[in-house]
Amino acid sequence: MVTVSTLPGTLAPRRLMPVLFVGVFMAALDTAIVGPAIPVLRSTFHVDNREVGLIMSVFVLFSLCSTALLANLSDRHGRRPVYLGSVACFAVGSLLIALSPSFWMLIVSRAIQGIGAGGITPTASAVVGDTFPPDERGKALGLIGATYGMAFVLGPPLAGLLMVALSWHWIFLINLPIAGIVLYLGARVLPRGRSGGTRATAKAAAPLDLAGIGALFMLLSVFVFGLTGFVREWEGVVLWPWLLGAVAALTGLLVFVERRAAQPMIPMSLFANRQLAITYALATAAGFGMGSVIFLTSIATLAYRVAPKQAGFVLLPLVVASMLGSMGAGRLLNRVGARGLIQLGFLLMCVGYGASSWLDAGLTGFLIASVPVGLGVGIVVGGALRSIAIDEAPATLRAAAQGLINICTAIGSLLAAAAISGLADVGGGGAAGFAAAYRAVAVLMLAALIGTLGLRYERVGVGAAGG
Repeated sequence: MVTVSTLPGTLAPRRLMPVLFVGVFMAALDTAIVGPAIPVLRSTFHVDNREVGLIMSVFVLFSLCSTALLANLSDRHGRRPVYLGSVACFAVGSLLIALSPSFWMLIVSRAIQGIGAGGITPTASAVVGDTFPPDERGKALGLIGATYGMAFVLGPPLAGLLMVALSWHWIFLINLPIAGIVLYLGARVLPRGRSGGTRATAKAAAPLDLAGIGALFMLLSVFVFGLTGFVREWEGVVLWPWLLGAVAALTGLLVFVERRAAQPMIPMSLFANRQLAITYALATAAGFGMGSVIFLTSIATLAYRVAPKQAGFVLLPLVVASMLGSMGAGRLLNRVGARGLIQLGFLLMCVGYGASSWLDAGLTGFLIASVPVGLGVGIVVGGALRSIAIDEAPATLRAAAQGLINICTAIGSLLAAAAISGLADVGGGGAAGFAAAYRAVAVLMLAALIGTLGLRYERVGVGAAGG
């Protein structure tokens, strides 16, 4: 098993948690802090809206692809080198972005940054599973989940402050001292060795699954660029039906390749576990619920006359609720059990999104309705789903199991962005169109709630530790 260097007993989690939290927060912050800089980057590099969208799309694509690769390397060679390498790669990408002389150099640098980001969260979660006692895992995973809510609170105002006081370059340069601290502390306290003992050593000798990497990259490229609308048509031919067919074909190819790999990039054996298969389906639904948040500001501006420049402020109650939900769920995980918390999360999102679609509630009612949405997102995207993956996956596949949580959540978020905009257009656009779209989201959250009944019921006692 993984050993925590020379750190004894409960001292290990206490010293590990700042290293894991700060690293994950750095990666999460970059997602939220870049948005406000998009207009400045567009004018600086003289690109159009379609090209500037690559700043987000390329980051998402390479972080998704590297999640599977780095999780695989973490299971093969240990958490410590992969976590530190991911943080270093993220820092190098950040520095190159700030130094980029052209837009395309910026895009290449953004890809490097995405590669680093993809390895940070799943490896950090795997470290929690390897080294934290069961009664401490819920708190740790909940705190890691809360970083995303904190990032969305702090990201936009921090970006504005840096651009006003300095320049857009410092949005990325700020990552360098943070990464330096993580690398210094991580080198001192992160566990050495591999999980799973001799079995992991034998698996580390297996050849790297290059065919799986290629198949996964092709699949995710078609999926990401198709859903984000970067590729809409070619010489007058609408491409989305062909992209849909390509996704189906490439999914089949990926399954075919991975079933034959000695150590697959995406272990199909994880999906043979019924609890894990349900967990990944629920992670996709959770990502859909999280991704649906971004269009709530459209209801605020269209139905309640909120100024577009101030629309982001209407999400503050939701974001604060998300942070509280994630941290609270972590503390309650051992008392309530993962199944009960996940059910509560989807129920809250169902109620919140349904209430948000009621246009007669007024702005105050809309803000109140956003609170259960935030609580629900915090609960389901926090530690409960990750705890099931830790308990069900073999130790030698623990990082791969956590990486699939990340991939499924990201896919769900991308699907939400495409589905809500499409449903809103079908509904006639405007506030009524978005209200119809969010009623559909509420129905999907209800379906996910029903899907949680397939999770194993856990008997937990009031006296369980962890609160």
